Amino acid sequence: MHSTELKAPSLLSRVSYFLTIIAFTITFSVAGNFTSSAEISPLIKMIELTGNKRISSNTILARMKSKEGTPFSKNTVQDDIKKIYGIGYFDDIRVDIESFEGGVKLIYIFVEKPAIISLDFQGNKEFEPDKLREQITLTTGAIANLTLITDNAKKIVSFYESEGYWLAKAVPIIREVSEDSVAVTFQIEEGPEVGIDEITIKGNETVPSKDIKKAMTTKEWWMFSFLTNSNVYKEDQVRADTIKIKELYQSKGYIYIAVSEPEVALGPDRDYLFLTISVSEGDQYKIGEFKFKDNTVFSDTELYENAETASGEIFNRTALKMDIDKIIDLYMDKGYARADVNPLVDVNKEEKLANITLAVTEGGIFRIGRIDVTGNLKTRDKVVRREMRLDEGDIFNKSLLKRSYQRINNLNYFESVDIKPTPRLEDQLMDIDVTVKEKLTGMLSLGGGYSSVDKFMVMGEITQTNLFGRGLQLKLKADFSSRRTTYNIALTDPWFMNKPISASIGLYNEIVDYTDYDKRSTGGYIGFGKELSEYVGANIRYSFEQVSIADVSEDASSLIREQEGSKISSSISPSIWRDTRDNYLDPSTGSKNALYTTVAGLGGDNYFYKGVVDSLWFFPVIWDTTFSARGRYGYARGYNNRELPLYERFYVGGINTIRGLGFGEGGPKNAEGEKIGGTQELIFNFEYIFPLIDDIKLKGVIFFDYGCAYDKDYQLSDSAMRKTAGAGFRWISPLGPIRVEWGYNLNPKKEEGNDKVEFSVGGFF
Repeated sequence: MHSTELKAPSLLSRVSYFLTIIAFTITFSVAGNFTSSAEISPLIKMIELTGNKRISSNTILARMKSKEGTPFSKNTVQDDIKKIYGIGYFDDIRVDIESFEGGVKLIYIFVEKPAIISLDFQGNKEFEPDKLREQITLTTGAIANLTLITDNAKKIVSFYESEGYWLAKAVPIIREVSEDSVAVTFQIEEGPEVGIDEITIKGNETVPSKDIKKAMTTKEWWMFSFLTNSNVYKEDQVRADTIKIKELYQSKGYIYIAVSEPEVALGPDRDYLFLTISVSEGDQYKIGEFKFKDNTVFSDTELYENAETASGEIFNRTALKMDIDKIIDLYMDKGYARADVNPLVDVNKEEKLANITLAVTEGGIFRIGRIDVTGNLKTRDKVVRREMRLDEGDIFNKSLLKRSYQRINNLNYFESVDIKPTPRLEDQLMDIDVTVKEKLTGMLSLGGGYSSVDKFMVMGEITQTNLFGRGLQLKLKADFSSRRTTYNIALTDPWFMNKPISASIGLYNEIVDYTDYDKRSTGGYIGFGKELSEYVGANIRYSFEQVSIADVSEDASSLIREQEGSKISSSISPSIWRDTRDNYLDPSTGSKNALYTTVAGLGGDNYFYKGVVDSLWFFPVIWDTTFSARGRYGYARGYNNRELPLYERFYVGGINTIRGLGFGEGGPKNAEGEKIGGTQELIFNFEYIFPLIDDIKLKGVIFFDYGCAYDKDYQLSDSAMRKTAGAGFRWISPLGPIRVEWGYNLNPKKEEGNDKVEFSVGGFF
C-alpha cells in the first residue's frame, strides 16, 4: 500500500493526541466548610459545557467519570478529557475550575472540529465520482477528522489496486471555508493499469499449471491482452478464480483441495505484477456407493439414466451438480415445481471413497396460477401472452417456462425480460410474473456511408417493429448509391386476424448498375406463414416482378445480350424451417435449418425453379464464446425451353457468402471475363465468436469460408472451391446489428485482390 500525503490548514493543525498541561486557578474562601487537610477534596457542585454544537451534552456527560456531587479529582478530569477527545469531534478542550456554593464548578470549553461541507474528487478518469464515493465512509456533514480522512484516502488507493491500478495515489486536500467548515478534495493520480506478467502455481503435483491457468479468467500477458484486459489484476476476479481452481480439482476427485489467498507483487520496474497461488491437493477420491432415496415419481433406473455419476468413477463435484440439476429439471417438467435434491456425501478417508446418496424431496404437483405482465407501457398484454408456452391452469413445466422467455426476448421489443415464478404453497399454484422493459422499436435514420459493394451511398429508413403496440412490423426504406437505387415498403403481421398465422405484403423498386448492363426491377409480394410446432414453421409467398435488362455494353457477352429487354416473373415460393436458436440476434446454442424453394411460370415470361438448403449451427464453448458452422447448397434451372434468368443465378463472393472475395468472384466467368454466376452453389462458413465488451454487446469473430458457385461448364472440384479467412467485429447497436469484417483471399486469382474489408447493417451472418 502506498503512503498517503496529508495537507491541512492551520485550523486542523491544532489537534493534539496528548493532553496539554491544564492550569487550574482555584480560589477558595476560607470557611468552616473546608479544612486545611489535603486529604479532603471539594465536591463538584456543577458541570457546565460550552462550545459543543454538533454533539449533545448528554453524550459528553455519559462519557465522563466526573459527576455533580462527587469529589473533585484532577486525575479523573484528565481521564475525562482523554475520553472526550476519543469521540473525535473536538480540536481543543479546556477546563476552567471555579469555586461555587462551597465546592467547585467545572467549566468545559470545547472547540469543535470543522464540518465537511463538500467532498470532491479530481484526476479520476477511469471511475465516476459516484463509484469512488461507494468505496469510502466519509460523507458531507461529517466532522473533519484527520485520521478518518487519511483512512479514506487509503480506501481509494485500495480500490484502485483491486481494479489493476497499482500505481494509484490519493492525496486529501483540505480547504478551510469558514471557522467551522472545510471542503475536502481527494486529488487522485490513477497511473496506468498494471498487467500480470506471470502467474505462478505452487503445490500442484497432479494437475499441470497450464490446466489450472486455463480454468482461470485472469490470464498472463499475451499479444492480444489489450482486447480482453484478461491480464489486468482485479481482486474480485482473482478471488473468483480461486473458486474455479477448487472446482477444477474437485472435478478430478480432490475433495479436500485448499487454495491460498493470492499473493501479488510488483515487478522491479513497477510496470507489471507477479501473481502467486498456492494449492494443497490432498488425496484423490473415487465414488463408492451411489444411490437415491425418497423418490417415488421416478424409479431409480429412470434417475440413473439422467445421471453421469456412477460407482467406481473419479469423484466429480461439477458433474454431480449437473446431475442434480438434470434430476430437478426432470421433476419440474412434470409439474413438481418445489422438487429438490440434497446430496449426502459420506467420505471414507481410509479407502479414499465417497459414498453418495441423493435424497429427493418431491413435493406436490403445481399448476399455473396468475400470469401477470408488467412494464409494457406500449405493447399490449396479448402480444406478450401469446408467446407464453404456459397458460393459467396448466401443469407447471420448467422447459416451457424457459422457452417462453426465449420467445418473448426474440420479439426484440424489449430491452430486458424477466420471468419470475412465485409459489402459492397453500394452493399448490405457481404465479408467473413477467416483467419487461420496453425499448424504442421505431427508428428513423438518415445518413450516408461507404459500402464495400455499393461504394458511396445515402440511405433513409423508417422502421417500426411494434406498430401500435400490436406487434406489426412496418418498414419504409430508400437507398441511393453510385450503383444502386432502391425503394421498398413492407408490412408484416405475425398474428394475422389474431390467429397464429403471419401475413406479409411488400412493394419494391430497384435499379442496379452492373459493369455491362443495368437491371431495373419493380414488383410486389404477399405471403403467409404458420408455426407447425414449437420449433418448426412454414411460409408461402407469391411474387410478381417485372425486370428489365437495359444499357447493355457493346462488348457484353451473348448470355447478357440474349436477356436484354423486359420480362415478367410470376412465382410462388414455399419454404419450411426449424429454428431452435436461443436468441435470434446473438445465439449461443441451437440451430436453424431451412429449405427455400421458388417456382416461376405461373404466367409471365420466366420459367425456372430454384432451391436452397441452409443449415446453421451454434455451439457454446468456454468463457461465453461460441463456435458456429453453416452449410448451404443451392440449385437453379430454367425449364419449358427457357434459360435461367441472369439475375436468378448464384453469385458467390461478399460479406454474406465468401468474405474476402468480390461479388461473383467465387463462380464462373465467360470468355470475356464477365462474372456470370452459377446454376449451383456450395458454401461452408466456420466462425469462432467471442465477447469484447459485454456492456455494449460488442463481439469479435474469427472465420474461415470455403465454397463456390458452378455450372455445367465450371465443374465442382477442390480447386474450384475458394478459401478465405479473416476476422471482424459485431455490435448489436441501437440502430441494429452491425458487422465489420476483413477477409483474406488465401489463393487469389489473376485480377483479384488479396483482401477486402466489408460491413453491413441490419443482420448477422
